[in-house]
Amino acid sequence: MKKTDTQMGATYAGFSYFIWGLLPIYWKLLHGVNAMEILANRIFWSFIFMLIVLFFTKKWGLFVRTLKGFAQNKKQLYALAIASFIISGNWFIYIWAVNSGHMIEASLGYYINPLVSILLGMIVLKEKLTIYQYGSFILAAVGVLIITISHGTFPWIAISLALTFALYGLAKKLINVDSAVGLTLETFVVSPIAAIYMIFLFLHGSNSFLTASVGTDLLLMGAGVATAVPLLYFAKGAQKIPLSLLGFLQYIAPTLTLFLGVFIYNEHFSKIQLVAFLFIWSALTIYSLSKTKLFSDRGLKWRKEKRASL
Repeated sequence: MKKTDTQMGATYAGFSYFIWGLLPIYWKLLHGVNAMEILANRIFWSFIFMLIVLFFTKKWGLFVRTLKGFAQNKKQLYALAIASFIISGNWFIYIWAVNSGHMIEASLGYYINPLVSILLGMIVLKEKLTIYQYGSFILAAVGVLIITISHGTFPWIAISLALTFALYGLAKKLINVDSAVGLTLETFVVSPIAAIYMIFLFLHGSNSFLTASVGTDLLLMGAGVATAVPLLYFAKGAQKIPLSLLGFLQYIAPTLTLFLGVFIYNEHFSKIQLVAFLFIWSALTIYSLSKTKLFSDRGLKWRKEKRASL
């Protein structure tokens, strides 16, 4: 892999995580709109935007062929449907959490997401964990337990976000398609439901779209662009950089969201929460290092041989 490719990949992926980290600002601008209506518009306009992207990138034929292929492959069709509904649920929880003053807990969800993916890999895919991954999972579990005991309630927002995104990633493993085509297909599956809900709101006079203000209308329509652009940049970046580097970059988004919640939107961040986050950050450090060559099986073998030679 060329150095320039790695640098470009890191730039693309880093930019996508940067946008995701600042996306709560966008949803906050729509705080007067019901979270379900924001979600419906996000899905619908994402699909419209992706159709435009496919047209200009000349991938329309690929989209049609892929769609026909899914119609003939029931396993991939079910995986696509599951992925579409799971990511829609994830989007709804995140939008609701941000606009309900739970930005810190939302950031926690994306911190622990990689560790939930480890657990799913172990249970569903029968993957074997390293001692470092076991250790990171235990530290993260302690952090979640501290938050649960201190607050007296289970951090369901964080766990729901982490679990839905991990399940989405698991479902995506069964779908091997072009990134732009994949996002178009996912929004295509749920767009009819989103459109029906938008029509329902319109008929009952409870819609914000086309009734609140021009600014609100533009923000709701722009939600499609805000959703698709970072995903497309992420897909371009992920193809060019090692998984270990991608693993480090993914913490840009929840860190920015955490800072926004604490310093911009003045959400309460107690000492107990700080202790819990320290456990989780420690877990993530160990997990990320376990993905590097230094802590790989080859690295462990090299260090053992070096010690034996001394």
